[in-house]
Amino acid sequence: MENKLQNVGQNSIMDNFVKTDDILKDMCGIIESSQKAAYQAVNTALVQRNWMIGYRIAEEDFGGEERSVYGLEIIKKLSKNLTKRYGKGYDRSNLYHCLRFYKNFPEIVDTVCRQSGKLLSWSHYRALLQVGDKTARDWYEKEAIEQTWSVRTLQRNISSQYYYRMLQTQKQELVEKEMREVTAEYQNDKLEFIKNPVVAEFLGLASNTDFTESDLEKSILTNLQKFLMELGKGYAFVARQQRIHTEKQDYFIDLVFYNYILKCFVLIDLKTQKITHQDVGQMDMYIRMYDERKRSEGDNPTIGIVLCSDTDEDIARYSVLHGNEQLFASKYKLYLPTEEELRAEIETQKAMFLLQQKEKETDIEE
Repeated sequence: MENKLQNVGQNSIMDNFVKTDDILKDMCGIIESSQKAAYQAVNTALVQRNWMIGYRIAEEDFGGEERSVYGLEIIKKLSKNLTKRYGKGYDRSNLYHCLRFYKNFPEIVDTVCRQSGKLLSWSHYRALLQVGDKTARDWYEKEAIEQTWSVRTLQRNISSQYYYRMLQTQKQELVEKEMREVTAEYQNDKLEFIKNPVVAEFLGLASNTDFTESDLEKSILTNLQKFLMELGKGYAFVARQQRIHTEKQDYFIDLVFYNYILKCFVLIDLKTQKITHQDVGQMDMYIRMYDERKRSEGDNPTIGIVLCSDTDEDIARYSVLHGNEQLFASKYKLYLPTEEELRAEIETQKAMFLLQQKEKETDIEE
């Protein structure tokens, strides 16, 4: 087979290093450059692997249609065997994504931007696969590379029809300015490229998804888990920072329990800032996804709790879907912690955390 993949060269960390008079700044530069270089190397291998998987599947004789009964059976068998041997990342959906990747990008070096030796991340390509219009897809790819868009920026621009708006407007600079302002937050996370569970799966590592907002949040979550278990009202711990994967994004639910008295899952999301309508809306989305993907026959509707650990106000908001008033009014109140109990626990953990911080500062001074 003719090799259609181009090896992407890496910039040498040593060649690019410039010593300054600030040793801490130099150390940070060295560490961040090495992290980025390591990720780029892994990402290149990941993109190439998925292209090759797609190529090999496409070469199989499916009788003219890969989603035929025969084709579905082959993909199903492949997924089962690969998952057994290598773990996560090889379900049927991902194998079909690899096939689509190969078919949509049959020549990985066929455009100017790819000939320059630059590849986007696999998460970028997954987002690009949502775009059916080849002209638009190529444009998004080119802009993502040249403008160094993060995955979230690319996804936002695809979802908001940025390409078509740019085509239709006579004031492109205003549309571009608005886009940059809206996505500025997405571009500021230097380590976004590391926070990618797909890479952990690719390397065969356990996915490290504990990306909470602060040490305070981690402390509260750790002890809140114990607190709920100690209530002794039917709680069984399921997961912490549980990943929910969709076509467009990965979501992480802080704590997941199952209550065998209520016969339902209980999701908990903690915010270190004042609670917003968006937070409640996000929890309702989590509930819908959980009911669709995790809930079994006989389970009651999933319940969600959004906690706010604000310096002025500690509050909780509860969400339950499908209008199940009987569950909400009776068992719900009997077996879920009250807002007062949650508030008291959060305040306790905040006080303990602050005390521990002061003790650490005292030890350092001594």
